[in-house]
Amino acid sequence: MALGLPSVLPNPQPAIGELVRDCQPTFSFEFMPPKTEQGERQLWQAIRELEPLRPSFVSITYGAGGSTRDTTVAVTERIATETTLLPMAHLTAVNHSVAELRHVIGRLAGVGVRNVLVVRGDPPGDPTGEWIPHPDGVHYAEDLVRLVRHSGDFSVGVAAFPYRHPRSPDVDTDTEYFIRKCRAGADFAITQMFFDADEYLRLRDRVAAAGCDTPILAGVMPVTRIGTIERSVQLSGAPFPPALAARFERVADDPEAVRRLGIEQTSEMCLRLLDEGVPGIHFITFNRSTATREIWQNLRVGAET
Repeated sequence: MALGLPSVLPNPQPAIGELVRDCQPTFSFEFMPPKTEQGERQLWQAIRELEPLRPSFVSITYGAGGSTRDTTVAVTERIATETTLLPMAHLTAVNHSVAELRHVIGRLAGVGVRNVLVVRGDPPGDPTGEWIPHPDGVHYAEDLVRLVRHSGDFSVGVAAFPYRHPRSPDVDTDTEYFIRKCRAGADFAITQMFFDADEYLRLRDRVAAAGCDTPILAGVMPVTRIGTIERSVQLSGAPFPPALAARFERVADDPEAVRRLGIEQTSEMCLRLLDEGVPGIHFITFNRSTATREIWQNLRVGAET
């Protein structure tokens, strides 16, 4: 790997790109690498509570600027070897040279991890700040897609933005950038979180109209606290739907009512997406399982009635 030779994966895992096309709809969960011992206990409690739901796969995020690189790899390895779950590691280009990226890719290959979600990433400390590429790194997500694909038999996913990426000047340009990532070798995509099914459907339709058939999974996260709304805006760079914000504002003084509304709204949105033929739903858990399990149960009930 140090010489840039393709990795040979021991006992390679199923390719998520194939699962998404063959086993629709998929259901998956996203976890974050823990930063403390308490956080590690919370993560593994969530993993063990969600494992019996038998998701199609789970993903482990990558901290800003590569700050959780080693933890991401370690958690991914542990999931691969100690659970029945299929793990996918996130990988970002921020603050990494090509040699460092190859090293991370080689470590993942060494434990048999075949699935990688690549994103260019945001500047550490200020997601809206100026993006400065590493002098020996890659400039765009499509370059990172090519690097991973040329490094071995990997299945590669990329990010999609229902509203548009905060750095894209307009929707048409954002769609062009997305399609370039797909044509560079991406097998599937996962959206940034959104709270209005129409935003996803508009993204799907404009990508299809441009001649791209890459499956796009819906990334969803329930609002369980009022503070989640502000956090979602910071993370996604997209405005929160005003009409939905007004509904939450009406119950803002009742934390339990906020939580109930969040579970209800996300469940309804997911059911609509399933009716519209979404290829998969990816739950952003923030390392907690209760809300995700409640929504999961609502979807199962909805599918059976």
